[in-house]
Amino acid sequence: MNRKVVSFVSCWLATVVLPLPGASADEFRTPSISAMRVEWRGVLDQLRLEINARPAIAPGFTFASQRRVPASDPRSLPALVQLNAVTSQIFPGIARSPIPVLLPFDTANYLEARQDGAPASLSVARYQADFRPADVFHAGGSGYDAVFSLEPGAGDGMPPRTFAKPVEVQISGSVLVYDLADRLAGKGEPVKALAGTFPDLRRFIREGYVRYAFTRFGIPYVVSIQCLDSVPRPKRLACREAYPVAERFLKALRVTGGQPSRPRNDITSDVAERPAAASSDFTYRPSGDIIAGSGARKQGGHADVTVYSQIRFPLEQAPAFAHSQSFAKRKAGAPVDEYPWQDNFCEARSFEVGQCASGYGHQGQDVRPGACPVDSKDGCDPRQQAVVAVRDSIVIRSQQQQAATLQVNTRTEHIRFRYMHMNPTVMDGDGLLNGRRVAEGEKIGVVSNYLDHPNGTSRHLHFDVQVFTRDGWIWVNPYITLVSAYERLIRGRGREIGPEPPAAAAVAHALPDDVMRNIDTQEGGGN
Repeated sequence: MNRKVVSFVSCWLATVVLPLPGASADEFRTPSISAMRVEWRGVLDQLRLEINARPAIAPGFTFASQRRVPASDPRSLPALVQLNAVTSQIFPGIARSPIPVLLPFDTANYLEARQDGAPASLSVARYQADFRPADVFHAGGSGYDAVFSLEPGAGDGMPPRTFAKPVEVQISGSVLVYDLADRLAGKGEPVKALAGTFPDLRRFIREGYVRYAFTRFGIPYVVSIQCLDSVPRPKRLACREAYPVAERFLKALRVTGGQPSRPRNDITSDVAERPAAASSDFTYRPSGDIIAGSGARKQGGHADVTVYSQIRFPLEQAPAFAHSQSFAKRKAGAPVDEYPWQDNFCEARSFEVGQCASGYGHQGQDVRPGACPVDSKDGCDPRQQAVVAVRDSIVIRSQQQQAATLQVNTRTEHIRFRYMHMNPTVMDGDGLLNGRRVAEGEKIGVVSNYLDHPNGTSRHLHFDVQVFTRDGWIWVNPYITLVSAYERLIRGRGREIGPEPPAAAAVAHALPDDVMRNIDTQEGGGN
């Protein structure tokens, strides 16, 4: 066979998605999630050491249970109840966490200072290794998440840095860990300076973050900072500049709260519910069936039939279309927006995506609303098509950021949903900022075309999903989650078609070259 033909056929086969063993072609699955067990006696021993280091405040804590109660009852660990009462004034809701909350907060020092007459207005940063008061603290049914910042020049003994903005540090701990087929999982290098405190600590750079993963009291925790593995720049944090900030944070971690709850069971994968009635027009290509040749390094997509969460569709109204906004196939006379939908999770970008074979990809899915009907009588405005919250959730977003993340933390889920391309100034004005609670279906913006500036991309919504793992928050393919949500929105089951034959695989850029270059150089996901 001709060598060019063999190469062409091999490239096409790389995009073909094979069904999972024992699964029908149109069967979707729920995620598999492992539940951890907390070693609460170890927590109590650690807290006792921290409190006893300040003899003046130690008598205020009771470390022996005064009654026979189940181990899952908070009264079995009265010292933790007392601790939560103190720290909840600074970290509201901390007692909701079913795992030990580790934060860079020295409770013993704080209590001793208050006992000695220090005013309540004294800056919390002095008890937090000079990190500012938490930008985000959210405890829920699965664990907790927090974001702290270190200002330029703050912190005794810190090396000078080029990056001119505060460095944001995230920490997450979870009793639930999503089970992914993850070829990159568990990698990293030890940090000698911290090995005595964190014996299993590993440091690694993944998907645009330097991450420090460790296990404490039977629970996985990950500390992470978004950075570039490059030379330091005033507007872009280099990972080498992030290392000392993260390690200062880790050295300052203390038991700050949390309390026992009923043990969890592992959540096994099952068949996802879908509408029984068939849709008359909704069709979609298989997960992983990206436009031929559009993958990074000419690799194919990542097939994943998981519905990671039962979400409300992120656009308020149908019709909506999931298609690439950076590559497109065009047929003479064909409309831009048409069924079938097509996955573009692993489409070529400069962003690291561990789930994609090439190691790079798009991180999410492009979705755009349908055009307003010509005879529309309901005031449809193509520039005001609403974007809504997919779940009851907490917002993670600082001012001027062009991405808004919604986080769900319940007894059965620990998951994030990110929205992009809405105007940051408008989001700031609407109060879509750190800690805001939003309700499922609540309008949080409109479909726009912002990418560092207005008109930076086509008018669409970039939507992606992250789940908590032992490597921290990992991007997973949201395509089938969106297909499932759209089916519920239109109350009809879609029909899978494809994969696309190679004869129709001509690829063309749908956006101008300057916009494509802009997309490929965005920090944290231009998408």
